[in-house]
Amino acid sequence: MKAARFDYVRARDAAHAVSLLADAAGDAKPIAGGQSLGPMLNLRLARPGLLVDVRTCPDLRGFVDEGSAIVYGAGVTHAEVEDGAVPDALGGALAAAARRIAYRAVRNRGTIGGSIAHADPAADWPTVLLALDAEVVIRGPDGLRAQALRDFLMGPFAVSLAPEEILAGVRVRKHGGSLRWGYQKISVKVGEFARAFAVAMDDAETGERRAVVGAIERVPLVLEGAETRLEGTQAASALLAERVPSLSPAARSLHAAALARALGALEAKEAAR
Repeated sequence: MKAARFDYVRARDAAHAVSLLADAAGDAKPIAGGQSLGPMLNLRLARPGLLVDVRTCPDLRGFVDEGSAIVYGAGVTHAEVEDGAVPDALGGALAAAARRIAYRAVRNRGTIGGSIAHADPAADWPTVLLALDAEVVIRGPDGLRAQALRDFLMGPFAVSLAPEEILAGVRVRKHGGSLRWGYQKISVKVGEFARAFAVAMDDAETGERRAVVGAIERVPLVLEGAETRLEGTQAASALLAERVPSLSPAARSLHAAALARALGALEAKEAAR
């Protein structure tokens, strides 16, 4: 199929993009890399009257080092994180996560902001950044506002953006050598969307310990406290049966395996600390 007819405008900067969206009164979509929205347009799952291209907006393309955190512009690509073109708030773990997203051609164009704002349940960045308790920065007609990522993600393909707002960036707190990281993605083959996905983190210096289960057809499940001290697939499966009862037995088995492996990798790194 081909996309339905739409108008196209390239925004000069984020403020111009917000103005264009506001004037369109809900009949517009921002587009950056287009790796998620493009297929939806072609399948006519999305039919905006106007596309506002924000890819070249200079205030969405860089980063700001705030000392204790880094704010990545929404237009930063997966490849730029992978290649170290922007600093890594986790000392290399973000680059490792970016390297596992799809294929290089997708990483060259796909953006952090697009991945988060699209809110595909199987996307990498929402799950990874939830594990880091990240915060999004949103620009609207009244300026900038910040919101916890866990509150921003409302459901599959649903976020708390008003029609005249855009995602301007994501704030990630820095973690040093005390961070330990477990990551497990199960796919049919490398580069495809995850069938099951889990990320676990522990930072002895800050006292943070968190695990997130993604690709579950809802907002990724955030686990904290005793829920992150599971041992083995059977315990993980029992937890998921309680917390996400809508999962089929087959899906629960896959996600339990991913969670158990991510937590197991985390424990192994902690044991070697």
